[in-house]
Amino acid sequence: MNTTVTIVGAGLGGLTLARVLHIHGIPSEVYEAEASPTARLQGGMLDIHDYNGQLALEAAELMDEFRGIVLEGRQALRALDIDGTVLFERADDGTGGRPEAQRGDLRRMLLDSLPEGTVRWGHKVTGARTLDDGRHEVAFENGTTVVADLLVGADGAWSRIRPLLTGAVPEYSGTSIVETYLYDSDTRHADVAKTVGGGSMFGNGITPGLAINAHRETGDTLHAYVELKKPLDWFDAVDFTDAEVAKARVAAEFDGWAPELTALITESDIAPIHRPAYALPSGLRWERVPGVTLLGDAAHLALANGEGANLAMLDGAELGKALAASPGDVETALAEYELAMFVRCETPIEEDFLLESIFGDEVPQQLLNIFESQQRES
Repeated sequence: MNTTVTIVGAGLGGLTLARVLHIHGIPSEVYEAEASPTARLQGGMLDIHDYNGQLALEAAELMDEFRGIVLEGRQALRALDIDGTVLFERADDGTGGRPEAQRGDLRRMLLDSLPEGTVRWGHKVTGARTLDDGRHEVAFENGTTVVADLLVGADGAWSRIRPLLTGAVPEYSGTSIVETYLYDSDTRHADVAKTVGGGSMFGNGITPGLAINAHRETGDTLHAYVELKKPLDWFDAVDFTDAEVAKARVAAEFDGWAPELTALITESDIAPIHRPAYALPSGLRWERVPGVTLLGDAAHLALANGEGANLAMLDGAELGKALAASPGDVETALAEYELAMFVRCETPIEEDFLLESIFGDEVPQQLLNIFESQQRES
């Protein structure tokens, strides 16, 4: 395959694609809006699953490097009722299939695996169009353009490449996540740190769309994800620039919850961050358009369920493998990749499999009742 693959987006999916292509001797160029690899924080912890994300890393020949960035002990798990009662607890014995790593470390690992100059930083896409010869032109905010023989949109939820394939746009799900951080938790927030434990903690009641989840990141930083099922105008009325006001308003929705849980909101060392949850239509497909495709959230943005980054990496790996397997027939490779991706994303993970993957095979009935109640009412 002599064509250089043009990838828009240097997230985990786009970089996994570039890495797999590199292994197979296929050149690529990655265009990224951020000015540099360190332009912003890359988010929190990710659990990389043995049934998708780890398969991608194996295809990228990076499993040894991945093991080197896994944070020991972070597969420890606790599930709490709203009164603080521990419903389930499991230590990390090193045998689980969902090892945790910082997103930034994963991205750095992938970047380090690519030839220097593969990523073109500071290239924010403003639009893309199909040329008369069937190729695609991408325009950047800095005034430059690039013409791609093979274009891959790996540019996330608000992809500028997606309109070449479909008019679908993300819609608000009705639920948002509010993020908080507690630093130096073992000394400054000792009770909360004890409640969260050494890995992840789930705090769920029977009310759908109301949860306080958290995990321990590098060192003793606690990163919380507070779930609220509210319309966007509810959040618009909260002044998130005023940390104390925002913390109080969000915490008020958890009246009656144990103080060691609500402290993940009220003791936050930063102003709470509002993250509205958007999703593309379920089962989204498009007709094959020559010379262009999508991966990750650009193709199948869904509500957060722990699978997004894993699926994006698997998309990148599978697309890279498909192109390497059909070097003389790019369109066949793209068609096969898209069909497999569509089927993969339309096939929901079985609830029993997901629960067993997270909790093992001894989930207490009270915890099962909470999950089942939330599913019925949501």
